[in-house]
Amino acid sequence: MNLAYDDLGPRTGRPVLLVHGHPFDRSMWRPQAEHLAKSGYRVVTPDLRGYGQSTSEDTKTGLDVFANDLVELAGHLQLDRFVLGGLSMGGQIVMQLVKDHPGRVEALLLADTFAGLDTPAAKQARYDTADRISEEGMERYAEELLPKMISKHTRATRPDVEAHVRRMMRSAPAAGAAAALRGRAERPDYTSGLERVEVPTLVVVGSEDEFTPVSDAELIHRAIRTSTLVVIEGAGHLPNLERETEFDEALSTFLKSSGATP
Repeated sequence: MNLAYDDLGPRTGRPVLLVHGHPFDRSMWRPQAEHLAKSGYRVVTPDLRGYGQSTSEDTKTGLDVFANDLVELAGHLQLDRFVLGGLSMGGQIVMQLVKDHPGRVEALLLADTFAGLDTPAAKQARYDTADRISEEGMERYAEELLPKMISKHTRATRPDVEAHVRRMMRSAPAAGAAAALRGRAERPDYTSGLERVEVPTLVVVGSEDEFTPVSDAELIHRAIRTSTLVVIEGAGHLPNLERETEFDEALSTFLKSSGATP
């Protein structure tokens, strides 16, 4: 699998691999990539298979497949160990990668994500949504998601963020997004595995997140003994875009305190 990706910052810098959520692309991480690259980190932001500029012929893509793609990309870039971060579905892919390849990760960022299983109704909704967007495309789906993706305050004060989020969702390839939804519906429960995580971990969540509320982040924080929890006030499901200054500060502080200096 050949993934499209950006590789910013000095090649000798401490590597940071950031994984986008659904239904987005690597531009989701642009503020963090530019901020960290200026600080001397090497920041790699790929488009997951079936998203952005990364192609796929899958009809169902498991999170283990996404995780293996990332390990393959890291190998291609000669990154033996790296800081690994993900938001929402990206966070679940991160948890899958840590489960399958624990020795590759030296620090973790888990943002606005959920470690447990879907309810039966939520699982079926993923299958139904996958079928729906396969037939009708992403536009109506994107408009339905948008009010839940970012907070009311963000929509009122940050038209640039709203436009970026809408553009990513509407332009996401429907087939790739549908394949990911089907695979995500069948993901394992990562909760018990969190207790085995021993690397420094930053757990971040927007205070107004409707998809993965603060209680989900608190569960992850309690399970990972080496974790720090940061709640970004006024942000919804995408605090890295809605409150990029606060998010960047939290991430930079965490990286420095965990020893992951450039």
